[in-house]
Amino acid sequence: MKKAGLTSLLIIILHIAFAQVENPVSWSYTSIKTGPKKYELHMTASIAANWHVYTQDAGEGPISTSFTFTKNPLVKLEGKVKEIGKIETLFDPNFNSMLKFYKDKVDFVQKISLKSTASTVVKGTVLYMVCNDKKCLPPKEIPFSIKLDGQ
Repeated sequence: MKKAGLTSLLIIILHIAFAQVENPVSWSYTSIKTGPKKYELHMTASIAANWHVYTQDAGEGPISTSFTFTKNPLVKLEGKVKEIGKIETLFDPNFNSMLKFYKDKVDFVQKISLKSTASTVVKGTVLYMVCNDKKCLPPKEIPFSIKLDGQ
């Protein structure tokens, strides 16, 4: 009895130790200087095979990807966040809706201008939802921070 109990306990401990939290999306954040005091902020999602991330206007049902920027007196946002990637549109019976999403990779780009030549940091959060053909993971909100050198 003692041996069976220890074996069961060991199996449970190993299962917990090797269990992985599903995280099929990794984000990277960069800036590109496009002119004097002008930048493009790139928030890039790399998406694991068989998963997809919804566009900013996904359709009825899932959580659309959205960006919230922390107010910064040195930064002026220029227009809305643009999407660079291959949009796919399919009818999803789970949501009973036509949905728009990205597979593999998508680059979200926000143009900004600086109000001075001082260095600053643009901070914010991205809210997104990721699904595959079998399930969706709960919406996730993660913070980001992008350093700008000013000038």
